[in-house]
This record gives sequence, C-alpha cells and structure tokens, in this order.
Amino acid sequence: MVMLDRDFASTLHQRRQNLKQQIEFPAILWSGCARSRNFPANKFPFRASSHFLYFAGLPLENAAIRLQEGKLTLYWDNPAPESTLWHGQQGDRDEIAAQIGADAAYPLTELCDRPQDAATIALPDPITYQQQINILNRPLPLPQHSQGQDLALIKAIISLRLTHDRSALSELQKAANVAVEAHKTGMTTARKAKTEAEVRGAMEGVIIAQNMTCSYNSIVTIQGEVLHNEHYHNPLQPGDLILADVGAETSLGWASDITRTFPVTGKFSPTQREIYNLVLAAQDRCIDRLAPGVEYRDIHLLAALTITEGLVDLGILRGNPAELVDRDAHALFFPHGIGHLLGLDVHDMEDLGDLAGYAEGRQRSDRFGLGYLRLDRPLRSGMLVTIEPGFYQVPALLQNPEMRAKYKDAVNWERLEQFADVRGIRIEDDVLVTESGSEVLTEKLPKCAENIEELVMRNW
Repeated sequence: MVMLDRDFASTLHQRRQNLKQQIEFPAILWSGCARSRNFPANKFPFRASSHFLYFAGLPLENAAIRLQEGKLTLYWDNPAPESTLWHGQQGDRDEIAAQIGADAAYPLTELCDRPQDAATIALPDPITYQQQINILNRPLPLPQHSQGQDLALIKAIISLRLTHDRSALSELQKAANVAVEAHKTGMTTARKAKTEAEVRGAMEGVIIAQNMTCSYNSIVTIQGEVLHNEHYHNPLQPGDLILADVGAETSLGWASDITRTFPVTGKFSPTQREIYNLVLAAQDRCIDRLAPGVEYRDIHLLAALTITEGLVDLGILRGNPAELVDRDAHALFFPHGIGHLLGLDVHDMEDLGDLAGYAEGRQRSDRFGLGYLRLDRPLRSGMLVTIEPGFYQVPALLQNPEMRAKYKDAVNWERLEQFADVRGIRIEDDVLVTESGSEVLTEKLPKCAENIEELVMRNW
C-alpha cells in the first residue's frame, strides 16, 4: 500500500474543509473496483475514482468515503485473512484511516445503515454503479445529466479541482519528470529500433521502473495523422517521423502528458523541418500568452492563426490568415483543440462531460474548427493545462469531396503534395498558469529541431 506523508495528509484535511465551504449536505464518494478480464482472479489493473482520490488520497479498492461538515468517514473492509497467502500482509482499516486522517472508519457493509440523503457522482464501473443505486435507493444519472444535490456536489468539486494545491503540484511535477526521461529514452532508442513497439517498450519501461504507470494508452507511431493511434506494429524506415504521446501517472494518481515528434534517422527532411518549426512557433506563442484571466479559447485561436499564417507563407494555404481561420480552413490540418486540463486525470474531470471544461452557460461550438475544444473558460492561477498544437494530413479530411469543394480556393493541393513526408507532427507540454504568467513543468525535455536531432543521434 502507498504511504502518505504528513504534508499530504494535512492537504487532504484542508480539501475537506474547502468542500465544507461549498456544500451543506453530506456526500458519498466510491473508489470503484477492479474488473475481471476473462475470469474472476485475472483482473485489469485497478484505478480508483479520481474524485475519491482527491479527498481520500490512497487508491483503496472497493471503498467509500462519507464527507459531511468537513469530516470524513471511511467505509472499507479489512483484507480477508486468507488473502495474505496471495497478496502478503496489508494494512487494516484503522491503519488506513489514520493515514488519511479519517474521523471514523467502518466496514463497507455499514454504509447501508447510514441515512442516505447524500449526494454522489456516478461511476462508470457497472458493479459499483449498481451498488450506488442500491445504497442510495434512487435513480442515478450519468454525471453530465445530474440534478439537484448531485449537480451541486459536482460543481463544488470542479471549483476545487480546477486549480492545484502544493501537494498536487508536487505529484504532478514528479509525473512530468518521469515522462521527460521516458521521452528522452524513446528518442535515443529510435535509430536502433526496428518497430514502433520497441520505442514504446523503452519509453514505458522508464515509467514502470519508477513505480508509476502510463496515464493513458501510449501513442508511439509513424502514422501521426491518426490522432489516437494505439497500434505499434509498423516497421521503422528512414524518412519516418515518430509521434510519441506518452505520459506517466504517480502511485497517487496524478498525471503528465507529453508529445514529441522526432525523425527515425536523426535528421528532419527540409519539408519536415519547416512544418515542425511552424508547429513549434505556434506552441511557443501560445505558452507565452498564458496568464490568469486569458480565455483558453483565445489560446486555441492563436494557435490556429499562427499555423495558418505559416501555411500561407509556405504556399499550402491561400488567402488572408484571419479570414481563413474564420472559415475553419486551418482545421483541415489542425482539427483538434489546443489542449485540456491536467490533474488526477490526463483529461482532467472529463468524466463530468463539459461541466468542468466549459464555463457555466457555455456550450460546444458546432464549428469545424472549434468543436473539439476540450476547455473553454478563463484561465486561473493554479490551473495546469496542456498546450499541444499540431499539423496532420488526415486522409479522411483531405480526400473528402465536400471538404475539397469547400476549400478548393484555400488549399494549394499541388504544393501540399511536396510535403508528403509529413504525416503528423504534434508538440505538447504541461503548463502551469501562475499569478504572473506560466511555468512549463516539462521544460527539461528539448523541443527545438536541432536539439531533437542531437538526442536521436546520441549514443550512435
């Protein structure tokens, strides 16, 4: 079992006091349980609910906490005596309760005996979800459709989790540091590797060796135009670019999220370098603009404008850059949003739909160039966000007859063919919004083209 230090236990207490200032009713949060793969004893790795982790700290399986007036009651069953044979000696309920600063602790079965006027957040785990319904004795809609006390609880938790306290930032920096080393290893492995899988294995090995897990399914691919490619079978050939989107998650659940794109041979081609530098310019410009009060949507549009200006300069797009962005022409090559919140989840709080990502009263745009924006609210000091512009040649977009007709005057298709060796480039960093601007938690990982080439060529 993971051990908490005194500072983290003190932080948990403060988080509960902060929640007390937001709601007057009790809340029950469940941790969830591990799912079986193909028979009961062979399970997928367990990951506790992030809302549970935020207040309880430890990734306890099949546990619940009741929060009321700043106090926490833990409901968790002591490990069965026979489990010691298979899993070794484990902490008991009283020891765990002392670690997290619980005010009381009982077996999970006693949760049924409490007055069930509590709010909660539905979990996607079907076993726990049914348990929630049975104990609360009421229908339980998915979080994005919650009402009444459940919705009030969700809004309260969002207000707390949107910004990070010192303990959280310490964990987030740990996750960032390990991911940085994983990416460096991936780059130095590429020239000797024969397949994407070898690069992936080297990168994930660094994360595992630090007793962390991957914060999401790694993307390590020469098919960078496939935005969430999770296949690793392709052989590596001279001229290929590897897009590696790999993050680490600490034992307490805090995540990092980094993307780098690098050449297998250690040298960008002239066309690859031009597009790479364009994406990097967009990222640098966006990071420089981050500050409290700045609209994240404006950061996205700044990336779109910078990429469009560059593509016009390269002769790939035609026209006035601002007008092209208004027409969403940039989204042919940059279809996703500029980034997202980062914290206990790699896309933090997206289990709540757009309730966390979008300021109250705002809804997703139906525009081609804005529909995938994951965050649309003013930035605040203490927020951690990703900044990840990209350029992609996605066949489903570029070969779509309707798209080609709509943007026939905007795209120089013959010029675009000269950049055929650029399938996908993305550059992503984890950036903390500070009172005076921003701080890049992943700044120790090089990203200018020359330094990327140097890393790939190292030890060759």
